[in-house]
Amino acid sequence: MHPALVVQLLVLVAVANATPIFAKKVLGETFAWPLDGGAKLADSRPLFGPSKTLRGIVLTLLVTPLVAVLMGLGWQVGLLVAIAAMTGDLFSSFVKRRLGLLPSSMAVGLDHIPESLFPLVAARWFLPVTLVDIAAGTAIFFVCGIALSRLLFKLRMRDEPY
Repeated sequence: MHPALVVQLLVLVAVANATPIFAKKVLGETFAWPLDGGAKLADSRPLFGPSKTLRGIVLTLLVTPLVAVLMGLGWQVGLLVAIAAMTGDLFSSFVKRRLGLLPSSMAVGLDHIPESLFPLVAARWFLPVTLVDIAAGTAIFFVCGIALSRLLFKLRMRDEPY
């Protein structure tokens, strides 16, 4: 296991997932264009929903590589983590919409596992991440994500306590 590497990757995963939340608080509705353009599928539900914005994706793809460079991991690792984290987040939103859950509604596990698991698995392309690292990192992100979400809600950074 590589504890220091897992911590570094978890910081990047957290940055990737937190950037859209902070962007919403700082920018409000400015550039908050829904990524799916309001498209609905055959089930009459949105593809992702209005909370998944082009602004959030673009800022994540810019901020996460910058943080990775500052951590000494290289922009490529940061970009890969950002892409994989956003893919996991969009996957979660897609599944939640198919299940009839509203945007920003809670789905324990589905809200945290893909957005941490996908980037930790993807990091194996550049870093010596083991299966134990991936399992530990995903578990840590899951537990910390739930705890931090409540804190961010109390600090009025999140709209919901989950």
